[in-house]
Order: sequence, then C-alpha cells, then structure tokens
Amino acid sequence: MSKVAFVFPGQGSQAVGMGKDLYEKFPEARAVFDAVDDALGEKLSTLCFEGPDEALKLTANTQPAILTVSLAVHAVFARRGPAPSFVAGHSLGEYSALVAAGAMSLADAVRAVRARGTFMQEAVPAGVGAMAAVLGLVPEKVKAACDAAAEGQVVSPANYNSPEQTVIAGDAAAVERAGVKCKEAGAKRVMPLPVSAPFHCALMAPVQPRLAEVLGRIQVSAPSVPVVTNVEARPNADASRVVPLLLEQVSSPVRWIECVEALKAEGVTRIIELGPGKVLVGLVKRITKDIELFNVEDSASLDKALAALGVAP
Repeated sequence: MSKVAFVFPGQGSQAVGMGKDLYEKFPEARAVFDAVDDALGEKLSTLCFEGPDEALKLTANTQPAILTVSLAVHAVFARRGPAPSFVAGHSLGEYSALVAAGAMSLADAVRAVRARGTFMQEAVPAGVGAMAAVLGLVPEKVKAACDAAAEGQVVSPANYNSPEQTVIAGDAAAVERAGVKCKEAGAKRVMPLPVSAPFHCALMAPVQPRLAEVLGRIQVSAPSVPVVTNVEARPNADASRVVPLLLEQVSSPVRWIECVEALKAEGVTRIIELGPGKVLVGLVKRITKDIELFNVEDSASLDKALAALGVAP
C-alpha cells in the first residue's frame, strides 16, 4: 500500500487570483475563505482574488493568504483524494500542515500567521537584512562560505531547499560577502531575493517571545497524522512539542532536503503539494527520483491529480 504525504508551500508561492476558481466551484473552499474573513475581520479573500499585488506581497498579508488558499485546496482534496500518512510544510507551510492534521484550528492558525508575518516584518528595519538563493553549490560549501563571511555579523543558511539550492539570510553586507565567497567556491549563481526581512536566521530571534505569547493562547491538539517539522526534519505527533518547534523554526533553517528524505524513509511513495504554485514539487524532484509527485491548486490540477491517482473526481 503506497503511503501519501501532503506538503504545503511557504512564502513566495503567492499570486493574485489564487484560490478564486476553487472558491467559485466548491463549497468546502468557500467555507475556508469565509471562516478566515470572519477570523481576521477583513476580506482576505478579496486580496487573494483581486490583489493588488503590492499588498499581497506584504509579509503580514502573504502568510495568512497562502495558508488560507492551501487549506481551501486541502478541504476540497481531502473530500475526494486519498488520506495522508504524513504532512509537512515549508516554513509558513508547517502551520497549514498542522491545521490539516487537526493540531490547531483554522481561525487560530490564520491569526497566528498574521501575527508571525507582522513580527517578522518588524524584527529587522528595511534594508538591514537580506536573503539570497545560492544555486549550484552543495549545502556544506554554502555553510562554510557563510561562516567565513560573517565577520561578526549574521549570515547563515536559511533554507536547505535542494542539493543545488540553498537560501542564505542575515545582515545585508554579510549576505553580500557570503555570496562572493559562494561564487569563488563554484556556485553557478547567487540571486538576491526580493523579501522584506531575513527569515530563518538569528536576526529573527526578537520574533520568538512575541510569537510565544500568541501561540500560548492557542488550543493545540495531537496531530492526527505525524507532522515532519522544519526544525528536526522528523515526524512529530506530540501536542506538547508543536509550539516549541514553531518558535524555534523562526530563527532556524528550514531543513527541506532532510524533511523529504525523512518522508521517503517512512515509506512515502507519493507527495501531493496542496496550495498555490508548485515550488515544493520542483524541489522534491531535485532531492529524489523515487517519489511520485502531484500538485493541486485549482480545479484543473485537482482533476488531473485525481485521475492520475485513479480516483473519480
């Protein structure tokens, strides 16, 4: 029997219009958007469907928007497709995974990620921090370049996305120095990322006590299926560890390569990305060739995935 894992995207997968098709066609998706609009007391659904793009790109909006669309997709797919044995998410996507696993409510999660996005935005003044994607250099060499370039500032791997792609984050000058050292070590490209804050590095430490207050007020249950966490890259089904791991995640790297390898080691043979875009499907493809991949973000990709999985839509 093949094991299925659901994975949920993080920041960067947003696009104006996301979720609209499902909202119009499926009551389950509509219920998710309506619940989020109620929880936030604003029309986040309108921002997802109509933009403007500049407002959707603000971290405090992007995070709840991607979570909402991902969980609307999940609500539709879960009624029709196979159930997962595991769930995982990339950064923000871990919150989507926790809701999908029943560990926290949709309303609590969307308010938490709105706060998380706001706190991340406020943690580092604009222009002080930076992120860059390093392509074509093994993660160990990227880490060594960061260590050599720090010079008393912060720069470190933020996302171990695939064997050929590591995102680095920290003080802007240190990120620039590390980029130069990565190129000297053989990186094909170093691309500065258009982000509003240096995520998943030590500069995000001020977010943790503020986020702890928000998460401390949330009811957390044991996940119904294990969640492979970004921080440990192994399955967790213990309710008492959910919040500590989410707090640690803020300033720790996303160990996506190891997350995928952990799913594979657990016998997962099919991964279904639920949410806008197909960034994670692309990354998983570069990590392993042994897992069948699907993505669902609208009614066309839903029908395609269900047909490939042998399920009548």
